[in-house]
Amino acid sequence: MANKNDPGIDINVRAPNLTEMWHSTLAWFQLHYIQILIAVGAATIIYLALATLRRIGTKHRGRHGDPLGLGNVLSRAAARTTQYFMIMVAARLVVVFADAPASLDKTVTFFFTIAVVVQAAIWAREIILGLIERKTRADDGQGETLANAMGLIRILVTFALFAIAAIVVLDNLGVNVTGLVAGLGIGGIAIGLAAQGIFSDLFAALSIIFDKPFRQGEIITYDQTTARVEKIGLKSTRLRAMSGEKKVMSNANLLQKEITSLQTLIQRRVTYAIGIIYQTPEEQAEAIPTLLQEIVEAEGMIFVNAGIIAFGASSLDYQLNFDVPDPDHHDYFQMRHRIGLAIWKRFNAEGIEFAYPTQMSFTAAPDGKAIMPYAEVQPVRRVDG
Repeated sequence: MANKNDPGIDINVRAPNLTEMWHSTLAWFQLHYIQILIAVGAATIIYLALATLRRIGTKHRGRHGDPLGLGNVLSRAAARTTQYFMIMVAARLVVVFADAPASLDKTVTFFFTIAVVVQAAIWAREIILGLIERKTRADDGQGETLANAMGLIRILVTFALFAIAAIVVLDNLGVNVTGLVAGLGIGGIAIGLAAQGIFSDLFAALSIIFDKPFRQGEIITYDQTTARVEKIGLKSTRLRAMSGEKKVMSNANLLQKEITSLQTLIQRRVTYAIGIIYQTPEEQAEAIPTLLQEIVEAEGMIFVNAGIIAFGASSLDYQLNFDVPDPDHHDYFQMRHRIGLAIWKRFNAEGIEFAYPTQMSFTAAPDGKAIMPYAEVQPVRRVDG
């Protein structure tokens, strides 16, 4: 039978003749009853084996070890074995082994094909979802986001698998599905273009969940902003800046930026530039790196290095590098303040003067020799009357 209104779909399935199938089945029973009995026995064993597999999967899923372990994922899939599939596997074994008549074989094959394809889609869905949950287990405060994402993923996976299953079933039944597949493809492209922005943010959210470039509660820096991640949604991510403002950014836009995570730092580097006057005695200038090391270690920080880095216009420039072992943002600023204050106090106690911009002027004679900026005073001669 062909559909004249849609030349892309050609259906060649004819309903079986029930009367003919009944008479042929009775004749088959009379001639092959021994093979039928043997086939029924084998089919019963297969049915019981499948039922046992399903019972074992139902009993063991989530009860042993990691609930998202590979064994429990397979057990969950086995527990989803349907009664209809087990019956059709047994019936198919009987008609094949006992050489059933063509009409009965065709009918059983029809229902067996549907059972196998649907059951394969169910198993595939459970395994895929189990592996996704295993990959994105909620151990980092993203339970709500993951639950929302998994709900959407479950819908997408179910729709995709059962759409493929429907096409496979129709194709095995003799239906020309070329036009149907083309129509679904065009419809999918149209929907994708219409909701491009939404899908972009959605897939960016899935990328954050799977790849974990940052997690909820972490402090990150992007552009010129440092903020703590408060919530990762399917459309946007909410952040709290260190200055207190709440910032909302789309997931796609956020992932396009260079993100620096401060949460996973074992230690954070602090750099100080220190300038002292050129009139500092040589012994004091040489002892400054050791003095800075003592200050840093006295505060419990990790000293890296210190020394002269430049001869400035009006200062002898030193640089101090040390690490703050606590990555928390507020402790970082607090330790930087304490070290700076300790340097200032110690330099004052040691008599080391900090440099500030100064300028000295010299005057010269016509021949270029430096002279005092005022005329030399001649001694006054005393003249006695």
